[in-house]
Amino acid sequence: MQRPSPSEIRDLVIVGNGMVGHHCVEQLVAAGALAQWRIHVYGEEAHRAYDRVHLSEYFSGRDAGSLALGEAALYEQDGVSLHLDAPVLGLDRKRRVVYTQAGEQRYDALVLATGSYPFVPVIEGAEDAARLVYRTLDDLDVIRAAAAQARRGVVVGGGLLGLEAANALKSLGLEAHVVEFAPRLMPVQLDELGGEALKARIESLGVGVHLSRATQSISAGETYRYRMNFADGEHLETDLIVFSAGIRAQDSLARASGLTIGPRGGVVVDDDCRSSDADIYAIGECAAWQGTCFGLVAPGYQMARTVAAQLCAQAAQPFAGADMSTKLKLLGVDVGSLGDAHGATRDARSYRYIDEAGASYRRLVVSGDGKRVLGAVLVGDNSYYDTLLQYVQNGIAPPADPASLILPASGDAPALGVDALPATATICSCHNVSKGAISAAIDGGCADLAQVKACTKAATGCGGCTALLKNVVEHALTARGVAVDKSLCEHFAYTRRELYDIVRVEGIERFDELLARHGRGSVGCDICKPAVGSILASCWNRPIQDPLLVPLQDTNDTFMANMQKNGTYSVVPRIPAGEVTPEGLIVIGEIARTYALYVKITGGQRIDLFGAQLHQLPDIWAELIAAGFETGHAYGKSTRTVKSCVGSTWCRYGVQDSVRMALDLEHRYKGLRAPHKLKFAVSGCTRECAEAQSKDIGVIATESGWNLYVCGNGGMRPRHAELFATDLDDRKLIQYIDRLLMFYIRTADKLQRTSVWRESLEGGLDYLKAVVIEDSLGLAAELEAQMQQVVDRYECEWANALADPEKLKRFRTFVNAQGGDPDIRMEDERGQPRPARPAALREIAIVEEVL
Repeated sequence: MQRPSPSEIRDLVIVGNGMVGHHCVEQLVAAGALAQWRIHVYGEEAHRAYDRVHLSEYFSGRDAGSLALGEAALYEQDGVSLHLDAPVLGLDRKRRVVYTQAGEQRYDALVLATGSYPFVPVIEGAEDAARLVYRTLDDLDVIRAAAAQARRGVVVGGGLLGLEAANALKSLGLEAHVVEFAPRLMPVQLDELGGEALKARIESLGVGVHLSRATQSISAGETYRYRMNFADGEHLETDLIVFSAGIRAQDSLARASGLTIGPRGGVVVDDDCRSSDADIYAIGECAAWQGTCFGLVAPGYQMARTVAAQLCAQAAQPFAGADMSTKLKLLGVDVGSLGDAHGATRDARSYRYIDEAGASYRRLVVSGDGKRVLGAVLVGDNSYYDTLLQYVQNGIAPPADPASLILPASGDAPALGVDALPATATICSCHNVSKGAISAAIDGGCADLAQVKACTKAATGCGGCTALLKNVVEHALTARGVAVDKSLCEHFAYTRRELYDIVRVEGIERFDELLARHGRGSVGCDICKPAVGSILASCWNRPIQDPLLVPLQDTNDTFMANMQKNGTYSVVPRIPAGEVTPEGLIVIGEIARTYALYVKITGGQRIDLFGAQLHQLPDIWAELIAAGFETGHAYGKSTRTVKSCVGSTWCRYGVQDSVRMALDLEHRYKGLRAPHKLKFAVSGCTRECAEAQSKDIGVIATESGWNLYVCGNGGMRPRHAELFATDLDDRKLIQYIDRLLMFYIRTADKLQRTSVWRESLEGGLDYLKAVVIEDSLGLAAELEAQMQQVVDRYECEWANALADPEKLKRFRTFVNAQGGDPDIRMEDERGQPRPARPAALREIAIVEEVL
């Protein structure tokens, strides 16, 4: 299309580059707006639009770049200009200009997407408490800096953002507390019992919760920096205070220009999102539609689409309100609220499921005649959310016994298949993608999930609909006669779980035998070989250095050490439960000094030695094994560590011997290979010094035994473990762990962590409890026997290799020369050797000649 002359192109100004403002630009460009508009975008922050839904991940390692929405190229094309760190200071509606520090910019149409700002209540002394808020990346930088000098932090506000802020404080290593004026947490989304369940869950994670507390003043503290004085006479001391007591529409620019403002704030808009000035639109949190400001991203996206269509002279769907259903994970706890969650509809009746031991709660609200599902509240397990949302949104009649929709999974529970959803069913609320739109995309040529996501944008917003979208896509492809390929790779037309069952049932112990019987080709690939190698190790636990198994291993497993960025390797001896003798420490220190290795004590209570060259590994391990150490399996998808506190032996708070239990667990599971790495921890009391609730297997002592937590992990996607069983004796604890880990190994996908595996289980935690505790599948004895076989066959992999001269030939840097790589050079830094510069990573290719 030929671009009109400059005189024919009008100027469109968008004030705000948050998620909604960015989505408006995307919609405009996709609709061909650049043929008639020059788009000028002004953002108050120095960062271009980023994902505020996952803002807390900024403290977990994600940077501003990885949180950015879309591609920067969107703003680099002709006809679009993005001005960052450029707040709009004023608006002259008569002259149709906005004012910035750089001057003025005229407009023919203006879109206000200014969002909201945190509400900070007026409290005496609050100014001295620095008035920290949790809203932007800059706010998080300020909180991080303040936390560096703090021990305890308090969040004022127990709503969605308040709990996110509490999680941020906890991730920064602070003792975290939440103070809420209302008598329950998340009062907008949850009912009384739901709030109680959420409180129990959050308190079990070590976060203090203080309800019905009105902060009257803030003064100097005695033990901590500040003292928060409550209206009831109680007080709480803290080093920093984060205010998250709600948001207010950022309508100051509109207010000053004379636009009509709602009684509770916000720019008043009609169904077209047009303000009282016909040339000015308002979208997102700054807009008030029928007296309501919407604080979720999905309604803002709907408004953005409505405005973009109008500006491009296309048929626009009027904004007609929004579904405020929410599916969240706060501090690792599932929380869901949908439809009429409080049962406010006349004659509505409710069904409730309460699990006090597991702090889980589910409420289903149905119409008085029982013919419609109106809403629901979920705390502790969101696996019911997607199904219930479809019942609410599409008026699907509930079963004869509506309670079955929220009861733990059983053979009698009704299943809502994808084919039961009408074409109008909304699958992705962020981008308003219906089941019909997905079907149309597939009819248009999309042949897999990735193509559907790229075409429709479904599941690219908050991501909460990903599982449902996958089911819809696979169902649609199958209905069209397209085989949905779930093959592990081109060589095996099976999933990992199916291959595991084949290996176990047929007793296969060799890759070539499995490939010959059930695969294609003669050599395998980089996908199937490590996956099968892991399966064989999990089933039979043979030494990975055996000649038939070596070709299945990746680099780290091949050399039983982690390769570092400069081509050297790390050495990690196992130190069970962190317990080590003085003699053992001396040996490690002497080895580090002899071989000039960098020494680091890790968060998993291990000592890592960095900088060893390939040819040095056998000599180093020979000395370590002679001193009584074993391999720490730091290189494998296997059990890494069992972290522990000092327990009742030393600590005056300890109620059980956590070190002894950690030793028992580490020695039992130290040879276990799994789809992904496994980390354990044992705490001797509820003070939780071992941080057991962030591990795959967490054990916390009680006066009566042990509480078992499962399926937590850190990393890029942190997840708190869930309480699985309470007050267990030693025998029962080991029995449950045996069953759970073997069931995970049997059913998980390749490279799937326990947390992701748990989230993928239909029926959620209740189903897992039924399998492990109640033996609902009749597998308990089999799972225990399989684990015992792995335990009985354990041997230190490095000891095995050192005893075989043929295996030691593998550990040579060069084929025809002794010694190491002269390109690897170390320098001293802080008194220890560190790599001077990255060396050429050529060891792998050279050693392959030996193989």
